Amino acid sequence: MTQDTLSLKVQQLQAGFPERLVQLPDGSEVAWREAGNVAGDAAAGFAVVLLHGISSGAASWLDVALPLGSQARVLAWDAPGYGASTPLAQPAPTDADYAGALARSLDVLGLRRCVLVGHSLGALMAARLACTAEPGLIEQLVLISPAGGYGAPAKAEQRAKVHQGRLASLAEKGVAGLAAVIDQRLVSDQATEAVREWVRWNTARMHAGGYAQAVELLCGSDLGQAAGKLSMPVQVWVGEHDVVTPPAACKAWAELLGAHYGTLAAAGHASPVEQPGVIAQKLASLLNQSTSP
Repeated sequence: MTQDTLSLKVQQLQAGFPERLVQLPDGSEVAWREAGNVAGDAAAGFAVVLLHGISSGAASWLDVALPLGSQARVLAWDAPGYGASTPLAQPAPTDADYAGALARSLDVLGLRRCVLVGHSLGALMAARLACTAEPGLIEQLVLISPAGGYGAPAKAEQRAKVHQGRLASLAEKGVAGLAAVIDQRLVSDQATEAVREWVRWNTARMHAGGYAQAVELLCGSDLGQAAGKLSMPVQVWVGEHDVVTPPAACKAWAELLGAHYGTLAAAGHASPVEQPGVIAQKLASLLNQSTSP
């Protein structure tokens, strides 16, 4: 992707998936991007809600949101500590803290029903909210390449290594250094340079403090805690070339959560960037299964 092409992409983002700040009752703010408002979705209190992963942001959903916006209202947040969103007050926040901020945001936005989609680390936030939300708020839960977290007692050794390793990498390389090579692990070998550049651009916009808080979430959470607590239909999708949350691991999570499992062809971990059209189509098919307002 040339600099001119990247500039056009950013212009497309600003025009077609603009950002606005939502103020929560405690005075903190959450940045949301929005596309579409089909058949009065806003008035009906319905939207597809998209949660990004640990090395990304709301803008990573651009090419999912634009086509999907022709069929539904689409909202994507910058999680607390990302973009213009206020960091959480806790130095080591849990999935419950992020889910709480999400629930308060959805309330301020006037949402009464949603299809909730969590990618990677966002899946931990989405699953936590799905376990505690008021009945009917989340009609469908979609977990794309879900991070399982390292909070389970059996993962204590892994947890310590991941915690130390990620924070050491951040201290050594900084956000810019992490962004420069992030695509090497997040996309498939077939990914175009344009895809790789968009992945790097999104990572480069992270704040070190927000990323460090998200590492605490990753290390302290356990997706397995959601087992038996999800009352809505659940989908688990994964890129067939994902080396971060491999298909075998995602299939195991799907079985534990009682979810429908599917793979995404020609995609690595960052499938919302690498295969956005496929994801938009799959989400559009789920909209037909949502209840009428």
